[in-house]
Amino acid sequence: MTPGREGGSAEAADWQRLDRRMLMVHPVKELGRFLPIVIALVFFGRSGSTEGPWGLVGVGIPIVLGLLRYVTTTYRIAEGRVELRHGLVNKQVLSTPLDRVRTVDLSASPIHRLLGLVTVRIGTGSSSIKGDERLVLDGLSQVAAEQLRSTLLRVSPSADPDAPPEAPARVVLRLDPSWVRFAPLTTSGLVIAGAALGFVTQAMHTLQISPRVNTDQVARAGLALLIVGGVVGVLVVLCVLSIVGYVVTNFGFVLSHVPTGALPTSRRDGSWHLRRGLFTTRETSLDDARVSGVTVGEPIGLRLAGGGRLSAIVTGLGKKQAGSSLLVPPAPRTEVDRVAVEVLGVPGPVFGPLRRHGPLAVRRRWVRALVPAAAVAAVCVVLTREVSGWFTLGAPTALVVVGLALAIDRVRGLGHALVDGHLVARSGSLDRRREALATPSVIGWNLRATWFQRRAGLTDLTATTAGGRQRVRVLDIPAPDATALASTAQPGLLDQFLV
Repeated sequence: MTPGREGGSAEAADWQRLDRRMLMVHPVKELGRFLPIVIALVFFGRSGSTEGPWGLVGVGIPIVLGLLRYVTTTYRIAEGRVELRHGLVNKQVLSTPLDRVRTVDLSASPIHRLLGLVTVRIGTGSSSIKGDERLVLDGLSQVAAEQLRSTLLRVSPSADPDAPPEAPARVVLRLDPSWVRFAPLTTSGLVIAGAALGFVTQAMHTLQISPRVNTDQVARAGLALLIVGGVVGVLVVLCVLSIVGYVVTNFGFVLSHVPTGALPTSRRDGSWHLRRGLFTTRETSLDDARVSGVTVGEPIGLRLAGGGRLSAIVTGLGKKQAGSSLLVPPAPRTEVDRVAVEVLGVPGPVFGPLRRHGPLAVRRRWVRALVPAAAVAAVCVVLTREVSGWFTLGAPTALVVVGLALAIDRVRGLGHALVDGHLVARSGSLDRRREALATPSVIGWNLRATWFQRRAGLTDLTATTAGGRQRVRVLDIPAPDATALASTAQPGLLDQFLV
């Protein structure tokens, strides 16, 4: 395979530069970063007693820095490694083996799209002292970027002319415009709505509104109505903004699977390819061999509306790269489950029943939900003991009712299973998640128990993966069940701890 000058190849040893069209982009970006300084220098030159070249200096320095960024940035793929070299005074060389590449993201801002350029971000799962977890090539031509992505993910056809042609990509999911109804129902939207409700309640309490009607209370009621109307208006604006953000981020969303060769030998021979974005287009590719499982997100708002979202568990993917693992944005639950089965290859981890954690775990859910609610309700009663009306008993009662509902929902959501070679764990209420991790990807087990958990005979079992922060936690599971589960998932790994 010979990708060309910008793309490099696995055998190429020469350092390659970015596309020449970046000479038009880097100076503009540097000028934007230095814009406040440039404006200050221009006004300083005009206000001085003598005219000087301050304006030219202010514009020239960012342009020179932009040109130097292009000249000093080179990359290559050689000897099984991808390397990036950049910097003039502070020279940096980033290098990682090709088998450490986890994701390849292709994004294009409006100016990049205008010039036919693409920014390539290579996720490696490693981090330097400063936390650099990606190699960023800004930018390459569209053709060179696609060839580079194929080389890094090993999904390109072989250089052998007799090799079979690459099978066409199979579209798994396309965005339906009606899914924008799920945009305001994420956890952040519910938090904002709760805060707004609390603000309205506090405002009515401050105005001392009660069922007794008099002239003063009529005026207060009018003011309270204005406050409620303002809060409702804010919520409407927030809903509109969330819908706009959903459309801008996920416009043209297409998830497809690209197999390797015309006849892939297994489901793992290929990659998952995602494309989305209205103004800034983004393409993400995940090597199928590195996708170890999925996470089905079920925030309470989406769950009540019959929706959810799906992310891939990619070994070696850090928290900063979580956006690269998105497979399905907020969408109907049927579509989320269907794609999850496509990724895992088996339906058991998605639809299979879960094992309960016993009465001790249930009691812990009740205690952790009701004790804080009761404490806050007691504080409200103490602080409002001199105030008569519905607020004195209404707010504490509402807190206890919310605590009861939260406890019941947490009990229903807690469970785990070991099915079809996958560890499945589900927990949470406001932000419930069902995670399925392939047991061959587990490299270790962590058992952690607080003082309260030890008294109840419970523990948290965490399955860790190679690199990154991806892990699956089984919460509040009886200690014997935890060791039995880990031993069954990977026989022999815990034998020395079971003696």
